[in-house]
Amino acid sequence: MKKRIGLVLAGIITVLAAAYVGMALFFQSHFCFGTTIDGIAVGGCNVGKVEQLVTEEINRYVLKLLEREDETETIAGDAIDLAPVFHGEIDTLLKEQNGFAWIVTLFGGRELELEKSVTFDEEKLDAVLGELSCVQEENQRAPVSASCSGYSKEDGYSLVPADYGTTVAKPALKAAVISAVESLTDELDLSENGCYEDPKVGDDDKKLLSLIEEMNRSVGTTITYDFGEKKEILDGETISTWLSAADYEAMVDEEAVREYVKELAKTYNTAYKPKTLMTSYGTEVTISGGAYGWKIDNDGETAQILEDLKTGEAIEREPVYSQTANSHGENDYGDSYVEINLTAQHLFVYEEGKLVVESDFVSGNVAKGHGSPTGAFAVTYTTTDAVLRGEDYETPVKYWMPFAGDVGMHDATWRRSFGGNIYKTNGSHGCINLPLSVAKTIYETIDKGDPVLVYTLPGTESAAMVQQDAQNVIDLINSIGPVTLESEPVITTARNLYNALPDSGKVYVGNYDVLVAAEAALEQLKAAGPPVEQAGM
Repeated sequence: MKKRIGLVLAGIITVLAAAYVGMALFFQSHFCFGTTIDGIAVGGCNVGKVEQLVTEEINRYVLKLLEREDETETIAGDAIDLAPVFHGEIDTLLKEQNGFAWIVTLFGGRELELEKSVTFDEEKLDAVLGELSCVQEENQRAPVSASCSGYSKEDGYSLVPADYGTTVAKPALKAAVISAVESLTDELDLSENGCYEDPKVGDDDKKLLSLIEEMNRSVGTTITYDFGEKKEILDGETISTWLSAADYEAMVDEEAVREYVKELAKTYNTAYKPKTLMTSYGTEVTISGGAYGWKIDNDGETAQILEDLKTGEAIEREPVYSQTANSHGENDYGDSYVEINLTAQHLFVYEEGKLVVESDFVSGNVAKGHGSPTGAFAVTYTTTDAVLRGEDYETPVKYWMPFAGDVGMHDATWRRSFGGNIYKTNGSHGCINLPLSVAKTIYETIDKGDPVLVYTLPGTESAAMVQQDAQNVIDLINSIGPVTLESEPVITTARNLYNALPDSGKVYVGNYDVLVAAEAALEQLKAAGPPVEQAGM
């Protein structure tokens, strides 16, 4: 019994072994069960059958084109006569197969990839491409480069995105399609494969983004000017009108900046502008002339703005001045100044509103045309032990404080008296002559740049000054004598001096009728013409 069972088992084993070997021999020319090539089940197929299956698969090939603006089109393989080309690749895969491992692949499967080679009709491909909707002229929109927007108060400058358009680059499209067909790719994204004509400047252009950043930095700058109680703000709305761009470089119109500064100066400069002063006599005067006051340095401020625009920061400062004053507001001279009344020949020096010193003085000689100038001036500098020089003089002084060119305040130790009418006939060359002690006090009180306010104020002459002026007119009228044409200079001078007298002085001129008669006689002589000379005998 046992012997019979053994014989049966041996027979079964022999049969199985024969079957295994037989199958192994079969799979020398056929692919093992469970084998796929590029997803095609080829188990039990020989090379010819596999080539047939691959051909059928390729015959069903369709390339899907993914176009811009969510459009799609397809190219069918059979439309371009797409066909495989076999060069023994499948046979090579088969030879690499271990036929005796057919049982393993039966249960585990085997996935293979085939290096496919295809052929197609290029002329038919060109025809198909020419029929695509995406290449038709009416369906193509030219690309537009990204750019910098105009300025807005809310957003400043921003990127205007590029319009990438739908204009197909036909050579690139053909190359991409051929590559996709040759690799049997199912989908071709035209944008990702460079099949469109893109704008010259894209949304990620570094130069453009840098330009926008630079321009936003400029308009992000604010400059708050401090003019005392008043403020002036320069912000992006104005700055944006100065900006332009060329070759991706932000440019500032320097001339426009300069014009802005000029307008700023026109509004806030006080130099050369009339000033009002409540005098020490209780009368308000308007002082014209002189350069004292605030004056913006146009070049300096223009340059400073250009630098500030690079920061993008909020800045608060004063303008760049070429000349400053004591204070902002209606009276830029503040409460520290020198007040000079040429009419009264008297000055006052104030420091922080308090009177430091007052004194008579002698100003420029009116008779010789050296009258001292009126106006609002600034002390040019102060010094000691100076020598004043002119065409006909060279005078040393202890304290020298110029304020209007060569005109200044200084001590005049050669004078024994000050004030009154001295200046009219025996005055200086234009300077304010002072007692030594007064000059010293002023020198110790004032500094460079301090205001000097010089004015005339009729009615502030002393009674003695008025009487003396009237007497001078009386004496001049009495000197006229018999009227001739040569009397005109004396008559004219007498008239001018009389007219310059205040009403309180004119009443002293008791011989005024003589002046009137002399003027009438002079007019008659001038009307008659020069005397006729008689010929000699």
